[in-house]
Amino acid sequence: MDKNTFTGLFLIMAIIAGSIYFLKPSDAELKKERLVQQQDSIRKGLAKAKTAAATAAKTDTSKTHAVDSALLKSPFGAASVGSEKVITLENKELLVKLSTRGGKVASVELKNFKTFNKKPLILFSGDQNHFGLTFTAGNTPINTDNYYFTSSAPELKVAEKDSASVTLRLSYSPTQYIDYVYSLKGTGYKLGLTIKPTGLDGIINNSGNINLNWAASLHKQEKDIKQERQYSTVYYFNTEGHDDWLSENKDDQKDISDKKMAWIAFKQHFFSNALIVKNGISRSNLAVSTDVADTADVKQMKADLTIARSADGSVPMEFYFGPNRYSTLKAQGSDLQKLVNLGWGPLKYINQFAVLPVFNFLKQFNWSYGLIILALTIVLKLVLSPLTYKSYLSMAKMRVLKPEMDEIKAKVGEDNPTLLQQEYLKLYKKAGVNPLGGCLPLLIQMPIVIAFFRFFPSLFELRGESFLWMHDLSTYDAVVTFPNIPLIGDHISLMCLLMTISTLIYTYFNNQISGATGQMKYIGYITPIIFLATLNSYPSGLNYYYFLANMLTFLQQYLIKFMVDDKKIHAQIQENKKKPEEKKKKSGFGARMEEMMRQQQQIQPKKK
Repeated sequence: MDKNTFTGLFLIMAIIAGSIYFLKPSDAELKKERLVQQQDSIRKGLAKAKTAAATAAKTDTSKTHAVDSALLKSPFGAASVGSEKVITLENKELLVKLSTRGGKVASVELKNFKTFNKKPLILFSGDQNHFGLTFTAGNTPINTDNYYFTSSAPELKVAEKDSASVTLRLSYSPTQYIDYVYSLKGTGYKLGLTIKPTGLDGIINNSGNINLNWAASLHKQEKDIKQERQYSTVYYFNTEGHDDWLSENKDDQKDISDKKMAWIAFKQHFFSNALIVKNGISRSNLAVSTDVADTADVKQMKADLTIARSADGSVPMEFYFGPNRYSTLKAQGSDLQKLVNLGWGPLKYINQFAVLPVFNFLKQFNWSYGLIILALTIVLKLVLSPLTYKSYLSMAKMRVLKPEMDEIKAKVGEDNPTLLQQEYLKLYKKAGVNPLGGCLPLLIQMPIVIAFFRFFPSLFELRGESFLWMHDLSTYDAVVTFPNIPLIGDHISLMCLLMTISTLIYTYFNNQISGATGQMKYIGYITPIIFLATLNSYPSGLNYYYFLANMLTFLQQYLIKFMVDDKKIHAQIQENKKKPEEKKKKSGFGARMEEMMRQQQQIQPKKK
């Protein structure tokens, strides 16, 4: 081998060795290649499995056909298979979607309203919503919610002055079927539904009644889901005119068979889904539950109902899908306005017959709702001004008497509280002063103050309405947010803070007027702190009202101060002291206190 040949062979070997070294794949590339090979192997295995399954199906078709045949021959068997279709019903207020699976209302959108974040307001939708008749046909239990209906029309859009209907049919045979006839007017929040069984009296057991299962999971509509849940539950109204509801604060269930219901409603804070049954509901099993981990839905509600059929076998009913606005609900009839909870006992009547009419009157002026609340507060303060004056005058009398009370306290001492109170009562009697005169007018006003506590959170008109920095008067106005703190929450409401500060200032000046000392001087400061924790998540409209009430009370007391002269009060007290005892009218309170003190004095020696 000559030198040139050897050199050439050496170069070739060097090139091959270098190529092997430099073109060697990295560890990552080797790992990727192994993964590709594994996936190819899995795909080949799945392909073999599909082929085997197909072969098995071909060799065992007789068994599959036998099952399908048995299903189709069962009651309503032909309707047990099919594909779901959506029928749209629409008028000026509602966009309703019906499903051929179950023939039910699958979802409802309120076209004129939005959620708190400006999205379409859909009351409910999804697989957790059910509406079906349950019965036994032959020996087969049937729930129509699982069967496929046929529709008479693909959609229905109703003009403002018109009305129309669409029929969804569940067929047993060409002459035996159940029709759901949905009817809709061009305006309004009601959707009519008449259930018409035809030719099934010999098929359906207990055909005199129908059993209806209705369930829905209601979507979140408001900013604060905790507050929304606080006002959401199942409401019901019986044919005797009484309304009631399940618990708003916990999961609850109730079976009612002794009263006939006129309607059942799945109520949210500001919107409701009500089912009104014209023949009445003879038995109701109602339930409400909360999935706290679900932040998209407020609550899950359920109603299992037994309803009597009409003479012609039909069951007429109608849905109300709409706002919980008192005037709107009242216009629907059937006492649907009972869905607006205005409080219990006398509070309900104060709101219904006093506050609400004044509020509706003020609405006619088309002011902003912030100004309407201001005007409402002014009207209320003017009506209650005689009580405010009497309260201020009584506290002024107690302030004038305080030096004399201090003298009695120094003379008697604090070791004998019963004797001290007796001496105080003698002083009150001589001076003609009622020690509770300043408290009684405030106590009379308390039901009105508490009535507003329920009125504003239930007031639909405040929803989405802004005033000053408050973007929505129906919920809190967070000025600061932070991680959740027990009792306070995750924010501070500015209007609640202002209300608390004004209440503290009011307490301070009230103590100056009344001359309160000792523990009584500081007890009044505890209440505003409690209010801060309690009302921080309540509607800013409510806190705004309480703030205005405090400000107007300051103004009233400032004006009354010019009308009340301490010197004149002192002179009147001295005149009262000079009157003979028989001419002084003893109050019922004074007589009871005097008798109580006398009994206490008799008991004390026995204890010793």
